[in-house]
Amino acid sequence: MHVVKGRTDRVVVVGAGLAGLSAALHLRGAGHEVTVLERNAHPGGLAGRLDIGGHRIDTGPTVLTMPELLDDAFAAVGRRRENYLELLPLHPAYRATFADGTALDVHTDANRMEQAVHEFAGGREAQGYRDLRTWLTKLYEVERDRFIGASFDSPFDLVGPDLVRLTRLGGFGSLARAVGKFLHDERLRRVFTFQSLYAGVAPRDALAAYAVIAYMDTVAGVWFPRGGMRAVPQALADAASDAGVRFHYGVEVEELERAGHRVTALRTPDARFPCDAVVLATGPAQSTRLLRGEPRRIRPLRWSPSAVVVHLSARRVVDDLAHHTISFGDKWNGTFDEIIRQGKLMSDPSLLLTTPTLTDPALAPEGKHLQYLLAPCPNLDSAPIRWDARARGYAEQLVEEMSARKLVVDAEPLAVVTPDDWARDGQAAGTPFSAAHTFAQTGPFRPNNLPFRDGNVVLAGSGTTPGVGIPPVLISGRLAAERLRR
Repeated sequence: MHVVKGRTDRVVVVGAGLAGLSAALHLRGAGHEVTVLERNAHPGGLAGRLDIGGHRIDTGPTVLTMPELLDDAFAAVGRRRENYLELLPLHPAYRATFADGTALDVHTDANRMEQAVHEFAGGREAQGYRDLRTWLTKLYEVERDRFIGASFDSPFDLVGPDLVRLTRLGGFGSLARAVGKFLHDERLRRVFTFQSLYAGVAPRDALAAYAVIAYMDTVAGVWFPRGGMRAVPQALADAASDAGVRFHYGVEVEELERAGHRVTALRTPDARFPCDAVVLATGPAQSTRLLRGEPRRIRPLRWSPSAVVVHLSARRVVDDLAHHTISFGDKWNGTFDEIIRQGKLMSDPSLLLTTPTLTDPALAPEGKHLQYLLAPCPNLDSAPIRWDARARGYAEQLVEEMSARKLVVDAEPLAVVTPDDWARDGQAAGTPFSAAHTFAQTGPFRPNNLPFRDGNVVLAGSGTTPGVGIPPVLISGRLAAERLRR
């Protein structure tokens, strides 16, 4: 693996999102002098926060998996996660509801899930689930260190025994076909393939290797931090500060002072920060701006679909509602065609409803519940929808749909987040899910975290290796730190 040449004693990290915080902790643990510059008034980046009428709203990700990656970040500076952050396991991880009126609790415990599948779809599907779980576990074990947890300098870095194992496991085939070998019930197939949407690809087009996302939440488990998702970046920032990392909030980096591909200092409106190396954990749009459009790709990046999120205050919730509820519409392949290929809003939406107050009631005023309703939608490149005129009506439409499905009652919108809002936050094409995980944008073909071989700039975040989601961005921070070995 190539590393940055020359001195890297003083490192400036731009962006206090999860990737930047992970990089800062791993760098500080390796002995670097670390300064973090964040344009917001608090840490978090896309894991943002919004407080309305006593409701403590998280504006970013709601699903937390693989907490051991957080443990690694804390341990880098000799801290324990338990001293900064309390994580609560979710049982079930999800509840899936379907257009035919059926529902399935998704358990991470193998025996409970096998029994649930048996009652839901019969003995053949229960055995299929067992076999699928074994395959998912093998897939994760092969990919964990060599494909997910590694930087790439060349496609040839893939070559080796693990590539052979991944090929034998069918990792380069279709995700939908791979899962279909184990499960015949269409409803169950959706439960183990819908995750590909957040990687920006329909299940039939996604690589089977991305089934590891299903491993993370259906096998390894789903967690929720007490205090909301905002507690995660705050805990990481607190640990980093305790370890000697310096934070500057409310500052926007305007320019990188450069000598060729090497950065010598960063400029904000009010200050100058000299450095030996830089980690840009800002997202592709801002890093491209700061790097003046370099490096250039032969093909422009293709961006993932975006999402509309409706934040709700509910006076009550329906019985048997889970922390995370996935409501599948009747259509499936048609839904992906609409939002990815046709640039249309879903005519028969599949939606994610999160009710964090079922786990942590303190996130809303007494007698109220906080709910997030997420609807995948086209990004701004594929559908330049006038969200300033459309947002409120579409939010009402989504709430009405969930009311008709008997999943939302007595709820009123607190805020609506649209692709326009993501774009104003600096997200390319108005999507928080960054570059789609197509074959041409996966592994060594994804934007490299060392954009210039002779430079001292390293990238971290969902736009580089390994990709989108809380586990990958935490890993990306560690990989960025490894490029800056002292």
